[in-house]
Amino acid sequence: MDRNIYVFYTLLLYFTCNVSAQRTPTISHITQEQIRDIGGQVDLECSVHYAQEFPVVWTKRDRLKTIESIPLSTNAGLIIKDSRFSLRHDEATATFTLSIRDIQENDAGWYQCQVLMSISNKIAAEVELQVRRPPIISDNSTRSIVASEGESVQMECYAGGFPPPKISWRRENNAILPTGGSIYRGNVLKISAVHKEDRGTYYCVADNGVGKGARRNINLEVEFAPVISVPRPRLSQALQYDMDLECHVEAYPPPAITWLKDGIQLSNNQHYRISHFATADEFTDTTIRVITIEKRQYGLFTCKAQNKLGTAEGNVELTESIIPVCPPACGQARYGGAAAVAPSIGTVLALLGLYVGMAFRRITNTKH
Repeated sequence: MDRNIYVFYTLLLYFTCNVSAQRTPTISHITQEQIRDIGGQVDLECSVHYAQEFPVVWTKRDRLKTIESIPLSTNAGLIIKDSRFSLRHDEATATFTLSIRDIQENDAGWYQCQVLMSISNKIAAEVELQVRRPPIISDNSTRSIVASEGESVQMECYAGGFPPPKISWRRENNAILPTGGSIYRGNVLKISAVHKEDRGTYYCVADNGVGKGARRNINLEVEFAPVISVPRPRLSQALQYDMDLECHVEAYPPPAITWLKDGIQLSNNQHYRISHFATADEFTDTTIRVITIEKRQYGLFTCKAQNKLGTAEGNVELTESIIPVCPPACGQARYGGAAAVAPSIGTVLALLGLYVGMAFRRITNTKH
């Protein structure tokens, strides 16, 4: 026992050491467990019998009873210097009432009423004060996780607060969870074999009815081999016009992307222009523009994507057409390196309409 507390109890019992034999004191009533909100108020009552000659003390211990008790009052007087605490003594009922206002979180704990009969002998009864606390998600909860496709994944979420919070899981935009359904309840969300479709943001939500609850965003990133889709696997274009060939690539980590023709890797030059556009961490659109097409440039083009988990390829066939395709031709033809303006489709249709009209009028005039 702390020396100061020991001295306190010694002095308190100094005048009670030689009390003549009498009936043994008893605690006839103590308030039952109390649950309060932060900022609230509580009265803790302790009624005693046959204790007129003995000190009656209120003490406090922490909720887990790991720290030595702290004396708060003796008989009708407070010891603690805290304006939030007050003590009332009703002599008629021998009741000692400890009041606490503007309750704080650290007021939670065990309050014990003691009748001190000697240094080594006391009778006591206690009441627990529980303070409602909004949930706080613990630091040992998962923050983010990276896994390869097919691996087992476990996300954990724990929270403190009173009453003990309940944990639930959701996905961004209320997407279906890998476990099925849009909500999963429990501290641990386990995915036995993760797929690339499982990647994204997961919400761990802790709620105990106090305040607005707490939420943590947990990002699940799934590493997977490239997947390539080709929106237009066969394209045609006339000689001396440009044409764009494209592939959509899905992969994580982001892959290295190359274009090949006849097994030879292509690069940016006067014949080809390659561009990549990342629409998200996992999605990339890649395009190769074949510039001023020559006869030898017709054939099969291959887009190739590779990361640490694998490789994927997609093929686009470019064939020759008689009529230019727009876009990307859009009115520009090149002959021998010089650009010439070709009539647009609108112009051609207008001229055709004019020709048909003139022919119709000529036929009509002939009949008359």
